[in-house]
Amino acid sequence: MTQIMQQKKRARQLLPTKDQLLTIGDLESFKEEMLYEIKLIVKEGNGKPAKKWLKSTEVKKLLGISHGFLQTLRDTGTLPFTKIGGSIYYDYEDILSMMEAKKCNHRDMLDG
Repeated sequence: MTQIMQQKKRARQLLPTKDQLLTIGDLESFKEEMLYEIKLIVKEGNGKPAKKWLKSTEVKKLLGISHGFLQTLRDTGTLPFTKIGGSIYYDYEDILSMMEAKKCNHRDMLDG
């Protein structure tokens, strides 16, 4: 056999097949690798959405509000937005700023 043929044969032996058996150790290693990767993703995102601009449906879901209330936030200028064609986009940072500006403490609730 030529050297190239031997390398190809070794490479085929390393590739997993459908009928290859897995051990519990293999599964535990896979679980640990997956958890590590997920923790990295969460740590990098710090709970923020993966993108800067969110559509109306994403904002409604994020804040747990209705379409009408989101419309009110736009109409009153409380939440800035950008309209391109028929789509409306909201900057994630603007959403955070709005939430921070509207934050109140317990004393505010008693006085109001």
